[in-house]
Amino acid sequence: MGQSHVTTFFANARLIDPVALTDGPGALLVVDGLIKEVFDGPAEAPKDANVVDCGGMCLAPGLIDIGVKVSEPGERHKESFRSAGRAAAAGGVTTMVTRPDTLPAIDTPETLEFVERRAQEDAPVHVLPMAALTKGRQGREMTEIGFLQDAGAVAFTDCDRVVSNTKVFSRALTYARALDALVIGHVQEPILSEGAAVTSGKFASLRGLPGVSPMAERMGLDRDISLLEMTGARYHVDQITTARALPALERAKRNGLQITAGIGVHHLTLNEMDVADYRTFFKLKPPLRSEDDRMAVVQALAEGLIDVISSMHTPQDEESKRLPYEEAASGAVGLETLLPAALRLYHADMIDLPRLLRAMTLNPARILGLAAGRLLPDAPADLILFDPDAPFQLDRATLLSKSKNTPFDGARMQGKVLGTWVNGTRIWEGA
Repeated sequence: MGQSHVTTFFANARLIDPVALTDGPGALLVVDGLIKEVFDGPAEAPKDANVVDCGGMCLAPGLIDIGVKVSEPGERHKESFRSAGRAAAAGGVTTMVTRPDTLPAIDTPETLEFVERRAQEDAPVHVLPMAALTKGRQGREMTEIGFLQDAGAVAFTDCDRVVSNTKVFSRALTYARALDALVIGHVQEPILSEGAAVTSGKFASLRGLPGVSPMAERMGLDRDISLLEMTGARYHVDQITTARALPALERAKRNGLQITAGIGVHHLTLNEMDVADYRTFFKLKPPLRSEDDRMAVVQALAEGLIDVISSMHTPQDEESKRLPYEEAASGAVGLETLLPAALRLYHADMIDLPRLLRAMTLNPARILGLAAGRLLPDAPADLILFDPDAPFQLDRATLLSKSKNTPFDGARMQGKVLGTWVNGTRIWEGA
């Protein structure tokens, strides 16, 4: 990705700083793709600078989205690097951390290099690929973690396929620990979760749908924490979605284990009742939880126990969603709706803007060892300008993703991206 080799001055901005957790007026100077200087309050632009008047709108680091599915190789009709890259730019996502659950799985350096090449050619944003932890995501034999790391893999995960063989998983964690590689896990007890379409309880019974107990998440997390104690590996939970899992996470952090946790934006803003009359766009993995669980994870996010918000962007075509609820594919697209959906928590006074942005910028950057996610001198000028209050009604037909499977179709939302910059170069201009 080329450097801009120009000076850009962002004037009249409302700076949202996820490091200092501040929110106030300021300006920003960018030179050759890097942040040069940050000003509190008004400042004069250098004579040779291109001036971007932010009009008092929010200027923040670009979003870093861990766990984006781009369906290359294998299912390009659902999402390509070109379509995902455009959707990311429109959503203010400047770095996509992509999943290896493709066809075939990204489990060899050759497949990884194909993905990196496609991403570089077609996507206007940074793309950091993850690789599979076991061959074919089958849970039987670990991949060549060292070779994949050398080829550019930033983390290792079998995505929503849990490695149920504890010996294989502990061996992979030990190997990852030796290489300081990050492992990302999906904490759902696999036998209990099999075939489940919703969370068990009154709603599941009334709808006659197969459910899974929230305890499946706690059991999955307890097992993985035990293995972390044994191996000392660096570990990130892709999604913590239930109140019952939170005390175990808190204890593991307090005991000094190298564990962080994420949550998908849908689980922060929707609950099991949204499924209503079998609306398959609300079928996710793990399934949507009770309102009590949602409130508990929102509080955990506000307190910093849950570190990261991601879109868990999972494109599915119409054919795989227009099926009876039990048979329909799980997942929703989320690159363009990540910010406005997350802003629901801000508008409901559940979390302030700097803390909300920290979970989508600084924290994912720290976990992955990136210099981005900060409004600091020498950080890359990956930036997003947005109006947090701008109202709109989402029409899924206007989404830039190839797949349109969003649970927010027709929803009234607030928060519009006005501009996105990668390495100081503008890649998106909002209406």
